[in-house]
Amino acid sequence: MTADGSAFLRLLQVMDRLRSPGGCPWDAEQTHASLVQYLIEETYETVDAVDSGDREALIEELGDVLLQVVFHARIGEESEQPWDLDDVARGITDKLIRRHPHVFGDAIVDSAAATEVNWQRIKNVEKQRASVVDGVPVSMPPLVQAAALMRRAGHGGVDHTLASAEARAAAEELLAKSDGDVGMALLSLIELAHERGTDADAQARAAVRQLRGTLESR
Repeated sequence: MTADGSAFLRLLQVMDRLRSPGGCPWDAEQTHASLVQYLIEETYETVDAVDSGDREALIEELGDVLLQVVFHARIGEESEQPWDLDDVARGITDKLIRRHPHVFGDAIVDSAAATEVNWQRIKNVEKQRASVVDGVPVSMPPLVQAAALMRRAGHGGVDHTLASAEARAAAEELLAKSDGDVGMALLSLIELAHERGTDADAQARAAVRQLRGTLESR
C-alpha cells in the first residue's frame, strides 16, 4: 500500500478552512506558544499507543501529532516572515539526503551502528556545537535527558561517568537483586525515596543538571 497524498491534501484544506475568516474561533486564536502543551500531550499519547501495540490507537495518535505539524505550519504562513509546510518538508528531506551519503552518495557503511556514527559526525559538522550538551533540551524528563546526554557524550568520545565507584557498585547490586530489570530497580529507588519523604523526580533533575554541567566542562 502506497499513500497517494490525497488524504494529506484534504487535511491541509480542512486546516485552511478552520484557520480562515468564518472558520473556528478557537483555531483562529492559537499561536505557536499556545499549541506547545498539545504537542507535548499528543507526543506522550503516541508513546502510549506504541507501548500498547494498539494499531488503531497508533494511527489516531500519529494523526494528532500530524495535526500539530500542519497547525504550526499554517500559523507560519501568517507570520511576518512567512514559511509553510513545504519549507518544513524541504528542510527534513534535504537533511535526510545529507545524512545518508551511503544511500544518496558514495559513502560505504557496513552496519546500523556505523550508520549512526556517520550520521552523528555529519550532524556535528552541520551544527558546529561547542559542547556535547548543546541541543539536548533542558525541559526533557530527567531519565530521557540523561540518556540523551550520555548518548551524545558517547558519540563525542566524552566520558560521561559521574557516579562514584561505590554508588555504581551499589547500583549493580540493586540491579542484580532485581534480576537485571532496570525498571524494577528504578522503582525500588523511587519507593525508598518516597518512604524517606524525598522527591525522587526533583533529585533526578538535580543529578541530570550536575551531569550536564560536568559534560560542559569536559
